[in-house]
Amino acid sequence: MKIIATLSLLAHVVVQAGARLTSTGASFELNGTYYYVSPYSQGKAHNGPLSAEGLPHAFGLTPVTIVSGQTDLSATALEQLFQNWAAKDDVWQPAFLSTVLLSGQEKSNEKVAYHPEIESMVLSLSACSLPPGPYFLDVFSGNVFQAFRLYDDFNGAFTTSVLQTPNDTFQVLSAQIPNSASLTIGVPSRLYFTPTDEKPLAGVRFAVKDLFSLAGIKKSNGNRAWWNLYPSANQTATAIQNLIDAGAIIIGTQKLSQFANGAVPTADWVDYHAPFNPRGDGYNDPSSSSAGASASIASYSWLDIVVGSDTGGSVRWPAAAVGVYGNRPSRGLVSLEGAMPMSPTLDTAGFLLRDPTLWDAANSAMFKSNYTSLAGKMAKYPTEVYAMGFPNKTTPAGRILHEFTYRLGKFLNVNVKEFDLFEAWNDSRPVEIVDDIEIFTNLTYSVLISKEQIPLVREPFFTDYAGKHSPLFLTRFVPNSSHQYIRPAAHERRRPFLDPTTKARWDWSDSVPDSWLGDARRNKTLFGDWWNTKIQTRSEDEMQCTSNFILYPGAVGDAPSPRNIYLKSPSPPLGWFTGLISCFAESPDSTFPLGEILVPSTITGQNETLPVTVNVMAAKGCDGVLAKLAADLLAAGVLKVPTTGSSMAMA
Repeated sequence: MKIIATLSLLAHVVVQAGARLTSTGASFELNGTYYYVSPYSQGKAHNGPLSAEGLPHAFGLTPVTIVSGQTDLSATALEQLFQNWAAKDDVWQPAFLSTVLLSGQEKSNEKVAYHPEIESMVLSLSACSLPPGPYFLDVFSGNVFQAFRLYDDFNGAFTTSVLQTPNDTFQVLSAQIPNSASLTIGVPSRLYFTPTDEKPLAGVRFAVKDLFSLAGIKKSNGNRAWWNLYPSANQTATAIQNLIDAGAIIIGTQKLSQFANGAVPTADWVDYHAPFNPRGDGYNDPSSSSAGASASIASYSWLDIVVGSDTGGSVRWPAAAVGVYGNRPSRGLVSLEGAMPMSPTLDTAGFLLRDPTLWDAANSAMFKSNYTSLAGKMAKYPTEVYAMGFPNKTTPAGRILHEFTYRLGKFLNVNVKEFDLFEAWNDSRPVEIVDDIEIFTNLTYSVLISKEQIPLVREPFFTDYAGKHSPLFLTRFVPNSSHQYIRPAAHERRRPFLDPTTKARWDWSDSVPDSWLGDARRNKTLFGDWWNTKIQTRSEDEMQCTSNFILYPGAVGDAPSPRNIYLKSPSPPLGWFTGLISCFAESPDSTFPLGEILVPSTITGQNETLPVTVNVMAAKGCDGVLAKLAADLLAAGVLKVPTTGSSMAMA
């Protein structure tokens, strides 16, 4: 057994002769697997010093296994326990069996073989309240420290690797494993955590879009000047704190297109390189703005759920691009305090995940009393289901989409009907509106996201960057006189760099009248009220909630978006698209992955797989019905859990 230390000792803080030395943890290689050791002691597991002779150790630390809460301590029972651990946990490995600390063990220093290649030294566990799992033991003090397995962010999804401290603030997880221009992410053992009613997300690994504040961590909003200008956050964003309170483990922050404005790789991504979409040939657009979220959840099996934001599709389109589940929730379910705004009129926080059985618990934790969970209940699904804009069933994607509607109809015992949005609008639109949808809404989205973001983000940012509010003064001595000068502006009144899409949108907004914002808000409200009263209404029965489900295609796999193509200059997102319905109606809209089709790749010269997805909309406030539908369809075999990597492997 081989253990190699690559960082420092774990004495947490050492102060001597005016110097302060603070440990940020240590990292080791144990039998070819890299680990980070938390600097925070979990307690005293062994009384007195332990001889490290014959044990793998470095810097006074040795890997150990703690067994607690186990009544049967026979060798046979523990062998089976460790086999189960190896199957369910990616952090623990048999190398941690060199020393085993047992709760309830009376004898110490016994030698037992729980593994054919390892003889374990068995010790009595002095702190019976410690959770089971892998740890590193300080042989001098008897204190134990949690083990984090280190992974390579090989698809460039993260901006910061973080470690939760005991007081639920954060610090940068300071470890690096061999890789190429990517971050190293650490994950704790799943064995440490047991979900409870109070902590239903205990041990569930989350990553967070880098526009949500984490206490102790700097955020970028996708802009390098922003990251360099502002200090670490003092407080965690409300939406994220709700997850932490429910037991969620936050392991890092993730890339977004700048200030959440949609961007296309590679030319639009200047300050930060766009993450890589693992599907197909590995060089397609992961979509945006939650690009790091989509790239990571489709790439890394060690990550469970990612938090994104959806203003005009920034959760749903990335989820579709990589073939995972994703939701834009009803607007207003959670405070977005501590999150960078794009358009408060439209902004929401949502999730991307592979396993929809986690969806309800995540929704319940983030949205609290504003969310009605149907978990464990018998939903009364609506008897009306509509599909709009589906491709012809003779196409590869069309066959998958129409097969889903058939199986959904059979599951719900309904006939799925076609829905013509434009015809419905013309038949029942508000009396004061004479225009078609495309004309009526042409400017609405672009005006909202730019006119609302500029005063909230750009103006204070530009002012702070130029240093106009700097309180500092510079005193200079001039011969024969003395003068005080106001300190020169931090960047001498320069503006910070903006990525092309951000600049194009903000410049466009500056060129149009501010009065357009009032018009855009009015049009958004008129459309939303029409949709919520004429098309998709709320049922009085909470077990049904929504009058109908309305489906539309997400990704159809027929338009590869390779990132090596030179693009024309970006422009504001004018016009109408189906995904704006839920934005204007403030209603829930979820992406369901269905399958994949073969598409020729200009990168590999071969046919590669790309996702096919569908979006399902429900009435405003009926988020729980969509989460329940996904879980029920999974249980019925209509939906599946996609895998990570180039293929969703859902056949």
